[in-house]
Amino acid sequence: MPLPTFSVFVATSLDGFIARADGGLDWLEAVECPGEDYGYAAFLAGMDTLLLGRNTYEEVLRLPEWPYPGKRIAVYTTRGGEPRHGAVFLAGPPLAVALRLEADGARRVYLDGGRTISAFWAADLVDELTISVLPVVLGEGIRLFHAPLPERPLVLEETKGYPRGLVRLRYRRPGR
Repeated sequence: MPLPTFSVFVATSLDGFIARADGGLDWLEAVECPGEDYGYAAFLAGMDTLLLGRNTYEEVLRLPEWPYPGKRIAVYTTRGGEPRHGAVFLAGPPLAVALRLEADGARRVYLDGGRTISAFWAADLVDELTISVLPVVLGEGIRLFHAPLPERPLVLEETKGYPRGLVRLRYRRPGR
């Protein structure tokens, strides 16, 4: 069987940060609009598995309500702990994790977390990237991509602008 498709759906500041240095996401409120999720619900509906970085997982656990009911959750981490919401902790090289997810039945995997995305990018496993750029410069924080990374071309599939200034860019890897 082929490996699962690995997809990214993430928001960044204009200067490439996905969170404040303390992990804060309050800056995303600048583009909140009732009834508008910028395509996130449709994207998430197409995913059967989420692979979250450990820090991302811990941030999600702080939310008042678990946002992923019914989804298979894996956490990419080397730290121990007690998984919640049916999550499993996975460690190792990205290809080994991809093979484990495939063996567990994953077909479409949502990658989230800067270090996780970067590790899978470096291993040539990221198939699709949807990046929503917000009209804000944070100046510092947690970067989307962590060097060193190989250079790879992308094919632009879609761009969409929204009234609050967010621009959504959807890319795919050539041949995928």
